[in-house]
Amino acid sequence: MGVEYENFIEMKDIALDFETEESGNISEELRAEREWELPYVPENEVMRYFINLSRKNFSVEIGMYPLGSCTMKYNPRLSERLAFDSRIQYIHPLLLELVADRVQGILRIFYELEERLKLITGMDAFTFQPAAGAHGELTGVFIIRKYHIINGQNERKLILVPDSAHGTNPATAAMAGCYVKEVKSDQDGCVDLKELEKILTDKSNEIAAFMLTNPNTLGIYDKNIEKICAMVHEAGGLMYYDGANLNAIMGRSRPGDMGFDVVHLNLHKTFGTPHGGGGPGSGPVGVKEFLREFLPVPVIVERTNGVLEFDWNLKYSVGKMIGWWGNFAVVVKALAWLLATGKEVKKVSEDAVLNANWLKKKVMEFLDVPYPHNTMHEFVASAKELKKDYGVTALDLAKGLLDNGIHAPTIYFPLIVSEALMIEPTETETLARLEEFVEVLKNLVEEAKRDPEKVKGYPYNTPVSRPDEVRAVKELDVKWEV
Repeated sequence: MGVEYENFIEMKDIALDFETEESGNISEELRAEREWELPYVPENEVMRYFINLSRKNFSVEIGMYPLGSCTMKYNPRLSERLAFDSRIQYIHPLLLELVADRVQGILRIFYELEERLKLITGMDAFTFQPAAGAHGELTGVFIIRKYHIINGQNERKLILVPDSAHGTNPATAAMAGCYVKEVKSDQDGCVDLKELEKILTDKSNEIAAFMLTNPNTLGIYDKNIEKICAMVHEAGGLMYYDGANLNAIMGRSRPGDMGFDVVHLNLHKTFGTPHGGGGPGSGPVGVKEFLREFLPVPVIVERTNGVLEFDWNLKYSVGKMIGWWGNFAVVVKALAWLLATGKEVKKVSEDAVLNANWLKKKVMEFLDVPYPHNTMHEFVASAKELKKDYGVTALDLAKGLLDNGIHAPTIYFPLIVSEALMIEPTETETLARLEEFVEVLKNLVEEAKRDPEKVKGYPYNTPVSRPDEVRAVKELDVKWEV
């Protein structure tokens, strides 16, 4: 202990010695004009400050987070501990490229997760470079775009999206140099086959791909999915699967079997890794075999002797999508979750669907649910009548939920439902929590009828009250001030 203490003191002295040779090379205009006046406070006060600061944020560890289409499930602490293992945390990324034989364990983690994702999705190869779901979308559309160019069909730049699509879909298409056409939904909330057929006929030489989520953002599994894929393929386009809602079908249905050619996954939405805060995230992209050569380089391959290494020789690769090898810690957490879940992966989806349908049946008693049939892991309720009769909106209900210890669901999306509340309980919520959600939401609806002005004023107890949204738009100020 004495030696360790002396080393610590020595390190501390070095850390506080700012008069080094390097600092002497800093030009005068970059030097501070005065010494920083830093406060000296006890450690316990510092801890109290940051703990109290953290309590101002709502998280899935504090209460229910029924954020539709985003699958805010609980993140197991075991996965977090494994990702912070020093054997994982302190690996230099250059080791993977220069001395792969020294980091076979790291490569094996990538490889094992890829094998499991291939099995779950029906894809033939994956890349883990994309740093988020939208980044995965961009990677997938780049692959599709280059596939058509290589095949001498540069004119194929049209990306179809349903009117219930995630907002990132059209944005991604535009960033990839494509243009977008919306496909309407039918009365059942599925893709309107007649409109799709007309578009495919009129634009057959322009179709690059159809970006589709299945189940869609209404929580509906499209009964015509195989026919849709066949129609798009016949027109020369590819099928792109937005994996945002994979949590509903994992272990029961595979995008590759439906007819999809490219899949992006959100590890935070399906495989128990953290969500939000701007990252780090991970949005791996899987492809069918005929698109393998278009993946970002490098990909991991296993040689006949069992050794894993990077393969940089993909003939049509779209290049690298990120520096180094993606957000590896997130990959570790996803694999840990899958290993812990094991054969219960199918039950994860079954419980998510069961929870959502139980919740939907209860919510239908006091709120309108425009698509009450065949929904899976999520459903969309509407406050349209509440707004019409009492002036209380979906936003007001969302703010009221926050004041009652429940995070608000997604609101005003999808756009095809007026005053939408998009609710997804996930499989990790207990029956007691679901009952609590129903009770709180029902009480808010009843309160809206008795005292609408009070409900319009929510929240009253959160650290930040309702902002003046009109003023925020009119007086936008995004300057950074020191």
